[in-house]
Amino acid sequence: MSDLEQALRNLTLAPYIVKATALIGVRRRGGSNMFRHQLSTMAILLDYKVTDPVLLKAAVIHDLFEDAPGMPGVTQDEIVRIDADGPAVFALVMEVTIRTIDGEREPKSGYLLRIMQHGSARARLLKLADRISNLTALGFVHDAPFVRRYVEETRNYVLPYAGSINADMFRELSDLTDNREQSLGPRLPTERPKVP
Repeated sequence: MSDLEQALRNLTLAPYIVKATALIGVRRRGGSNMFRHQLSTMAILLDYKVTDPVLLKAAVIHDLFEDAPGMPGVTQDEIVRIDADGPAVFALVMEVTIRTIDGEREPKSGYLLRIMQHGSARARLLKLADRISNLTALGFVHDAPFVRRYVEETRNYVLPYAGSINADMFRELSDLTDNREQSLGPRLPTERPKVP
C-alpha cells in the first residue's frame, strides 16, 4: 500500500462534501460552480501529496462562508460537530475567508497579504491550491480586465511568498500566471492597471 493510500485510508470527507453542495448554485465567471471549485482545490492538494486531513476537509468547504452564508447547515456549530477535526477545519476556513469589519469588506490586497504574510502554514498552502484552481479556470474567462486584475493580484500578493511555502506549487502558479497574461496580449495604451 502506498504512503498516499495509507494516509488517506481513514479520511472521511462525505459530511464535508455534503456541506459543500450548498455551493452548487453559486456560478463562477468561467462557468461551472463553486462546488466544483472546492473539489478542484482539494484535488490540487492531493496532487501535491498533501494528506493533512484538516487541510483537505477545509479545502472542500473553504468558500462556504463567503459564498453560501445563511444556507441551511452553514454555521459554525454544524461544521465543528461534523467530526473530531471539525473545530480545526472551521478555524482554517475562517482564516481563509475574506473578513467584513464594521460592514466593510476586507480589501483583496489586504486579505491576500494577511494570509501570505501572517497566515498559518495550512492557510498559506490552501490559498496556493485555491489560486491554482482559480488560475486554471481563468482560461475559460473572456472578461479581460477581470483576468488581468486577477493575474496582477497573483503576481503582487501571492507569488512573492509562494516559493517559500511550496516550491512546486510556486512553479505551477508562475506558469499559470505567465500563460494567462500571455493569452491577454499586450495591454492597450488606454488600459490602466488596477490595484485591488
